[in-house]
Amino acid sequence: MTGPSSLPPALDGPTSSLVDDRAGRIELYGPAQADSPDLHPVVLIHSVNAAASAYEMRPLFERVGPTRPTYALDLPGFGRSDRSARRYDIRLMTDAVHAAVDWVRRRHDQRPVDAIALSLSCEFLARAADESPAAFRNLALIAPTGMSGARRFDGADGTNRGNDTVHAVFALPGVGSSMFWLLTRPRVVRYFLRRTYGRAEIDEGMWRYAVETAAQPGAFRAPLWFLSAHLFSADITRVYERLDAPVWVTHGTRGDFVDYRGADPLLARDNWSGKVFDSGALPHFEHPDAFVEAYLEFLHEAAQ
Repeated sequence: MTGPSSLPPALDGPTSSLVDDRAGRIELYGPAQADSPDLHPVVLIHSVNAAASAYEMRPLFERVGPTRPTYALDLPGFGRSDRSARRYDIRLMTDAVHAAVDWVRRRHDQRPVDAIALSLSCEFLARAADESPAAFRNLALIAPTGMSGARRFDGADGTNRGNDTVHAVFALPGVGSSMFWLLTRPRVVRYFLRRTYGRAEIDEGMWRYAVETAAQPGAFRAPLWFLSAHLFSADITRVYERLDAPVWVTHGTRGDFVDYRGADPLLARDNWSGKVFDSGALPHFEHPDAFVEAYLEFLHEAAQ
């Protein structure tokens, strides 16, 4: 397990580090003390990419935090969390979600949390909620993966879509680290963010922090497991279908992530609802106030 990170915090305010036997050291942002005991805490989970971190949830942390106890974590291998050499797969990431949520609930009289995840991390959140439904009051999924096109993912429970041969090539001396360096050069990071936004204008703070977090020691390790598809669930369709808690799905209309035909059967279920924003894949960055207003409305309706 790697020691504390020298990377500056992605979010303003207090930070905490928890050490979990399964997930290692996890960095959490949130209130120093568990105030507002009558409110359900909110947990924010960033996406997975070459330069991911809790910064991706910044607008929600800043806008929900003043009225609700709000926490954001850096997943294993990202941000200020442990980046040690190990297998980064769906089990590790789901265990990290469990560990963070358990830690938050202990601070708040075991109240179930309201959780929001972005992109691929929606799969980890859904799996955690399927495994421990009592820990989650509801789920919000921003630009979730596993819903594009008409394809179903009905693999064996807990399996992933990874290619071990591809990862073995990445693990060769100098191969994976060199590829990661190419993917995380400042110009390349900007290119991928523009594709995510579906326009030239991006959040410059996100770009700067992405470049900085990708330059940290061990930053290449988790993304190489992502690139070899070991973090994509082969059974995610059935995981989504098993969710009983209220689920809110939201996405944009621009950029690389606009095909959500696979969400239609889920949205036909009584506990699923959704909203589409005129945005790229990060509607909470482009329309933060409207997004939070819609999210709070979802929370109100889900509590009825």
